[in-house]
Amino acid sequence: MAINLTEVDGVPIQAKHKATCHCGTVELELSLPDGLVDVRRCDCSLCRKRGAIVASVPLSDIKIVNGADALKLYQFNTKTAKHFFCSNCGIYTHHQRRSNPSQYGFNVACLEGINPLKINGITTYDDVNHPADRG
Repeated sequence: MAINLTEVDGVPIQAKHKATCHCGTVELELSLPDGLVDVRRCDCSLCRKRGAIVASVPLSDIKIVNGADALKLYQFNTKTAKHFFCSNCGIYTHHQRRSNPSQYGFNVACLEGINPLKINGITTYDDVNHPADRG
């Protein structure tokens, strides 16, 4: 069951929300008119190790404001998903989704003023058994 949120622990999700990596080199502007949509965890090998809580937006709803040159791309397995990290501090900021390449997943912890540890009942997607991996 998808979780959609317009606030986290009393802090509203702004329609235009700033997100940054830990060092501030990478700055994103996210268009979130409906708040956080499809808040989740994933159990694929990469997501299990990075432990991020993510939400989704259409590709057009993330704008890289600063630090595009500092973003590093990581791909594995089918190389469909594109995972982006700050090359300075190593924080995962966003990824183009494998299950829906017309969307970005983004790291909720990068949103200014939002503490993802205050979100209860987060769904975990079973991407260990991703449909695209079945022959």
